[in-house]
Amino acid sequence: MIAATVLGSGIAFLDSTVVNVALPHIGEDLDTSVGGLQWVLNGYLVTLSALILLGGSFGDLFGRKRVFQTGVVLFALASAACALAPNDAALVLGRVAQGVGGALLTPASLAILEASFRPEDRPRAIGAWSGLSGVAAAVGPFVGGWLVDAASWRWIFLINLPLAVVVLAIAARHVPESFDPHANRRIDVMGAALVALSLGALSWGLIAAGDRGWGAPSVVLTLVVGVVAMGAFVVAEFRSSHPMLPLGIFRSAQFRAANLVTAAVYAALGGVFFLLTLQLQQVLGYSALEAGAATLPITLLMLTLSARSGALAARIGPRLQMTVGPLLIAAGILLMTQIEAGVGYWTHVLPAVVVTGLGLATTVAPLTATALGSVDDRHAGVASGVNTTVSRAAQLAAVAVLPVAVGLTGDDFLRPEIFSDGFRTAMVITAVLAAAGGLIAWATVRNPEPVPEPEAVAVPAYFCGAEGTPMDTCPRSPAAEEAA
Repeated sequence: MIAATVLGSGIAFLDSTVVNVALPHIGEDLDTSVGGLQWVLNGYLVTLSALILLGGSFGDLFGRKRVFQTGVVLFALASAACALAPNDAALVLGRVAQGVGGALLTPASLAILEASFRPEDRPRAIGAWSGLSGVAAAVGPFVGGWLVDAASWRWIFLINLPLAVVVLAIAARHVPESFDPHANRRIDVMGAALVALSLGALSWGLIAAGDRGWGAPSVVLTLVVGVVAMGAFVVAEFRSSHPMLPLGIFRSAQFRAANLVTAAVYAALGGVFFLLTLQLQQVLGYSALEAGAATLPITLLMLTLSARSGALAARIGPRLQMTVGPLLIAAGILLMTQIEAGVGYWTHVLPAVVVTGLGLATTVAPLTATALGSVDDRHAGVASGVNTTVSRAAQLAAVAVLPVAVGLTGDDFLRPEIFSDGFRTAMVITAVLAAAGGLIAWATVRNPEPVPEPEAVAVPAYFCGAEGTPMDTCPRSPAAEEAA
């Protein structure tokens, strides 16, 4: 079961990072700008973020296994479309379709674990899922770099097809079906449409501001539409009898805290993983494979430490790790400000990557377990969807805002000096975001109260028939029964 859920969600996590290392080659091959490269990432993130809540609800309603398998199939078909894309517009459309598949399979994979494991076993299972899924995301740049250098950037999408076949085969045989018996039978189409409109409009406006300027009427109008649509989404969910996002789950202070930390940390990571591989290739002159291999220590640290981190959080509570982990990530990102033309890998790149990886391994499993463990079991799919939506929306916002905020537009990714200056500023911003996540955790996350040991039952100091115990109330032996 864990193999199927990890491989399935791993495909989505892998593809969310494998594309980063191929961006320079995609930009040159399809003749696109920084804005086009942002959309190659955000086309996927928009639909994933917009529909993942609906995907979680679908799993609770129609069956988590069934929705998981459907998402894997859609993701594989969309991957084939991306591999065959003749231009950047077609590639973005393929990425949009991938996001739909990812929105179905990602929350379902985690909800399957929540529904299938006993409460005391869930932290370790989630830790394994978080760690191995995180490994898939971290190994993405390495795999992508190898495929880009050995063949073409199109192979980063084709590799998903055999993986999808394996996932479907394992799921069909080993994954049990589970439902939420209390799930509403009606589908929140209005909510899904409003959140998709909001995220799409906000993303377009933020990216377009880099080329057209913040005062351009089209940019202002699109941003206003995005904000209004988001407000309408909240109102619609509050009034709906069948919301895809039951606002009641936010009554849990622990759930709110976990998602605030998620937003801060994943916004930082979104900016780092978008810009770091570009910096390594365009400024330091790394090949795609070298740029991917440069982040391989993150993979090893996640693989080695995430399950242990989940188990430790189950024993001592998540607060300490959710505080220290983001601060380590912030320290690693600050070290990345020293990555510039002419520096060595062992002296500058590796230390930054190792510290960031330690922070990730410390943070991810406790953060995920806290988000899911702070709501009722029957809302597992929705809680998973909310937490994943927050993380992806945070990444989407970072990818859209950071290049504009630091002045990277047009073909600046082809100009090493200009890009390097923007990269350093962006790393300072993302380090502040990660550190904010740690401070939020320390101020708002609470360790669960320890479960008291059951009281020992007092054993009487006498046997049946002793003083105070009438003989006629004692159970009789078979021989006595026969004699009677």
